[in-house]
Amino acid sequence: MANTRIIRACMVVVFCVSAGNLMAQSLSVKDTLAKKDTTVKRPSIAQDTTTAAPVVKKKSFTKNTFDGNYIIDNQTVMVPIKGTLEFDIQHRFGAVDHGFKDLFGLFASATMKLGFSYTPVNNLQVGFDATNEKMEVDWNLKYALLKQTRDNTLPFSVTLYGNAMMDTRAKDNTTLFVSTSDRFSYFYQLIVARKFSENFSLQIAPSLAHFNNLPGYLDAAGTVQQIYKNDNFLIATSARYKISEGSSIIVNYDQPITQNPANNPRPDISFGIEMRTSGHDFEIFFGNYSSLMPQNNVLFNQNNFRTGQFVLGFNISRLWNF
Repeated sequence: MANTRIIRACMVVVFCVSAGNLMAQSLSVKDTLAKKDTTVKRPSIAQDTTTAAPVVKKKSFTKNTFDGNYIIDNQTVMVPIKGTLEFDIQHRFGAVDHGFKDLFGLFASATMKLGFSYTPVNNLQVGFDATNEKMEVDWNLKYALLKQTRDNTLPFSVTLYGNAMMDTRAKDNTTLFVSTSDRFSYFYQLIVARKFSENFSLQIAPSLAHFNNLPGYLDAAGTVQQIYKNDNFLIATSARYKISEGSSIIVNYDQPITQNPANNPRPDISFGIEMRTSGHDFEIFFGNYSSLMPQNNVLFNQNNFRTGQFVLGFNISRLWNF
């Protein structure tokens, strides 16, 4: 009997302990479930760590607004590509109005100029010219400031041109040189051009010529008076129309603006044909300008197109790419 009571007491103790453990586990499970219910679940969103690179549209520029550096007597808006060496030969015969006396100017006194230019970097050309007219030489620069785009976001091209010309003749009683600076003159041009179609291009170029020293005269009081102003403005207009793949009709009209005390320069009208190959450019034309330095034409041209004072001229250019 005593053993039976002890066994029963032990069973009661084990039962109570087991029941307590079960109740504790039940409370623990309820607390865990309650915490899970109060937790806000946020949806998981996959993050794209790669960012697409922006598409950069490369500008496409209009090509061959003109075929070469020159259009008759004027510079064009064009600057050759980097590494281009150019050699130019320019020739102007005499005026044709003398008829058979000098075979329409072919045997008259002629003017010739030789020139070299090079493009050391993109959009910049440097050059040197020499002419038999007063043994003049010039150093020149040409820079393409803006270029017309094919989508017409920029509808025109802009180029700056300038030169410094020196009269290298020996000093004597026929020259006006007192100091070295008296030998120099300068020419500046802002060239604005547009290629309207594959065949037609047009440019306008406001121009300025400056001479450090110019001839004058003594009035009755013995005072030196000016014949010309030192600064002279001009508007140059040029156009090209292609008639075939390698040839074009070219025209110029140059209108002086400045009014001088005497001997005002006359305007120039010129027209001709241009023929182009991969390495050569050839132009033959008639015009009123007889000089090959632009500042001389701006100030000193006296050939009158109304009386038929035209000269025959040609330009030859040879290009090499390095």
